Amino acid sequence: MEIILLLHNIRSTYNVGAILRTAEGLGVEQVICSGYTPSPLDPNCMPHIADKISRQIEKTSLGAEKYIPISWADDPTKLLKRFKEDGYQIIGLENHVNDGRKFDLGSPSLLSRLKNKAVLILGEEVHGIDQKLYDYIDLFIEIPMVGVKESFNVSVAAGIALFALKTAI
Repeated sequence: MEIILLLHNIRSTYNVGAILRTAEGLGVEQVICSGYTPSPLDPNCMPHIADKISRQIEKTSLGAEKYIPISWADDPTKLLKRFKEDGYQIIGLENHVNDGRKFDLGSPSLLSRLKNKAVLILGEEVHGIDQKLYDYIDLFIEIPMVGVKESFNVSVAAGIALFALKTAI
């Protein structure tokens, strides 16, 4: 499966770095940052801030940022429209979505709905995917939790979801 990651409103540089490392290791085609996701590519970022952000991301990416294409999107909705026109399935990684488009990761009903090209959206660590992106999402995936906690850290969840999607088709 060809996967592009959209990191929208991720707050932590360390989560971004960890996601980049995982994405590179699992063969993600590209990572796109948007919203307030920390990225040295943000056109509104002052040079000294971009340097600080780069150092923090590199701390957890361990150089993976050099091997995976990373870009910046000012308007993720325009980007998602373009990907949909190009035949990509838009998947949101989210928990607690009460919507007919939600499937547990690994369930047979999800596996039968997956396409060969996807954009996987990861949202803000506490509040999840921005509601303005929901209309563009074809389906939501949720990682079933069996412990007391309701969710994984976004970088851990990214790894679980990417591995499951990459090995599903």
